[in-house]
Amino acid sequence: MKPQRLSVLRQRAALIQAARSFFIGQGFLEVETPIRIPAPAPEAHIEPEPSGLWFLQTSPELCMKRLLAAGCDKIFQVCKCFRRNERGDRHLPELTMLEWYRAGADYRALMADCEALLLALCPGGRLRGADGQRLDLAPPWPRLTVSQAFARHASLSLDQALAEGRFEEVMAFEIEPFLGRATPLFLCDYPASQASLARLDPDCPQVAQRFEFYLDGLELANGFSELVDAVEQRRRFVEERERIVALGRPPGPLPEPFLADLERMPPAAGIALGLDRLVMLFTGSRNIDQVVAFTPESL
Repeated sequence: MKPQRLSVLRQRAALIQAARSFFIGQGFLEVETPIRIPAPAPEAHIEPEPSGLWFLQTSPELCMKRLLAAGCDKIFQVCKCFRRNERGDRHLPELTMLEWYRAGADYRALMADCEALLLALCPGGRLRGADGQRLDLAPPWPRLTVSQAFARHASLSLDQALAEGRFEEVMAFEIEPFLGRATPLFLCDYPASQASLARLDPDCPQVAQRFEFYLDGLELANGFSELVDAVEQRRRFVEERERIVALGRPPGPLPEPFLADLERMPPAAGIALGLDRLVMLFTGSRNIDQVVAFTPESL
């Protein structure tokens, strides 16, 4: 193994250990949930990997929410997740995820968690980006709504992008490259149609209480205030299954035990942070292949 790769792997191990220590120090319980599950959340833009008649998890989200419904308060997990047909400079079909959940909180509490976590991982509050530029982590980090981002960066309006089914395309190619270039940024208040598991804003039901965290052009985390209405969640899942069928994929079963437990789940907020990308950020790597021990192609 080349010395540079070994150095990155050591940095990766240190970052994951420091993240664990941060959450344990904040009173979170570290949990483990099954990787192989009978039914992931139906999401049109995420394709699960079959494992026999079940699936490898795309996220530990459903099981972790069931733990909240069972009485857990603050929980976190570091685990492997699997997504078919995801491969690129920033994507792997097998990825390492950090997820955490807070009962009795909303998405604003998660934003504060992100600020505190990054400063714990980088006490000096300064990083060097992949292009050598200085990144300032000092909070509070700026917040930009999705509507504002479209008005500032996109070649068409948010409503037009949604009507033409181009939301993800415009986000990826026209907006994301400009986000979090010198300081971290929270992109927040997504259109309701782009947040199937998130709670809608009670003051503006056209948007969901969802945000993504960007730094150095990398999307690092996706968090939201959780939807805890089981009837509404079932309706959204049915709509997502219809979108999956329209894409020519089998929709899979609904996660009935999760929907049953959702009726007992307290108000909460949860977030998924991609640890592979976090290592990219801290090591100045441009390609996700540089921060894992083995790529799929090397196996």
